[in-house]
Amino acid sequence: MNYRYIFFLLIGLDAAILFFETSHISISYNEAKLLYGDFSILQYITHLSLKIFGNNDFGLRFIMVVLHLLSDVLIYLLSAYYVKSQRNRLWILFIFILLPGVVSSALIVNHAGVVIFGLLLYVYLDKKLSINYTNILLLIFALIDPGFAYLFLGLVVYSLFEKNKIFFVYNTLLYALNIYIYGFHIQGVPSGHFLDTMGVYSAIFTPIIFIYLVYVLYRKFLSDEIDKLWYISSTVLFISMMLSFRQRIEIEVFAPYLIIALPLAGETFASSYRVRLKEHRKKYRLIFIISVLFLLLNTLIVFFNKELYIFLENPKKHFAYNMHVAKELAKELKSQNIDCVSTNKKMQLRLKFYNIEKCEQFKLKELPLRSKQTTNVTIRYSNKIIYKAHVTKINNI
Repeated sequence: MNYRYIFFLLIGLDAAILFFETSHISISYNEAKLLYGDFSILQYITHLSLKIFGNNDFGLRFIMVVLHLLSDVLIYLLSAYYVKSQRNRLWILFIFILLPGVVSSALIVNHAGVVIFGLLLYVYLDKKLSINYTNILLLIFALIDPGFAYLFLGLVVYSLFEKNKIFFVYNTLLYALNIYIYGFHIQGVPSGHFLDTMGVYSAIFTPIIFIYLVYVLYRKFLSDEIDKLWYISSTVLFISMMLSFRQRIEIEVFAPYLIIALPLAGETFASSYRVRLKEHRKKYRLIFIISVLFLLLNTLIVFFNKELYIFLENPKKHFAYNMHVAKELAKELKSQNIDCVSTNKKMQLRLKFYNIEKCEQFKLKELPLRSKQTTNVTIRYSNKIIYKAHVTKINNI
């Protein structure tokens, strides 16, 4: 079997589906804040993409999809250091592509996709190049994104156990530099969110894969089969759990560090499967099949999420509601020759991306779905009303 063709087929299908999906979602409020808020490298490259492809959803998400596809290649190349079989490497790639957290990071403009790509790039190049080159890469990471702060903490722990004083000092300085530029993110009144955090992790990975990843990290610790990748993933997972006892954490900052541990999980699973007799491999095959089926189901739900509205009494409880409505609303307003409105803060910023500016001439007021009040804007998905509003013209005489 020519595994190279399967590799390119997986990458090609992944790219086609993701680029197709970009036309089915709207810009979210958080994406709009990133786009129109304080300067960041991600904001800069997103604006550059919009200049090239136009002010549309494809241009908005192009960079994230490209980073995701490069991450596909990197996870496959990195897996070669942990599993010998090319077939097993393709399975790791396939699972990586299907992970709900990876799918969302490929479509949503936020720092998670950048961090996943950066972490995979660092871990892979660390195995290929001399430490001088990867240290330069670490310096770049410290300057460009706050999400890499925990990478430096993981490397600090690694250098402590490996008794590498120079590397310890270097990463401590990089962590301090990153914190100085982007700030420290422990804040708020102490409150427990540990179970919430575990629930979100389970949603990002599916419960079986999340539990297995944690098990693999623990098992490798007991067997002393640990490397730099293990230190990075384990340290950040531990930090996220400790912080969750105190505050609600930004899970998209921590999840990439566990995602990159997938080759470790593949190595452990392949080893456990290989050393057992055929008659004792059934439960491993069953666990693997169930995991893949869960992943496929999650992926189908993500890609066909609009059809879920017909089962929901309250559309706002839909997990992707915050990435819907805005594009269709802008289109509906333009069909009524309205190119500016005054509305709530979040929708105002989202509509700005679709060239609906803020003005006092028209007032847009969202209405409850059960409201009997006259409406002139209605948005439907799967023939179900999910948004109602009334636009009023204000005469300033």
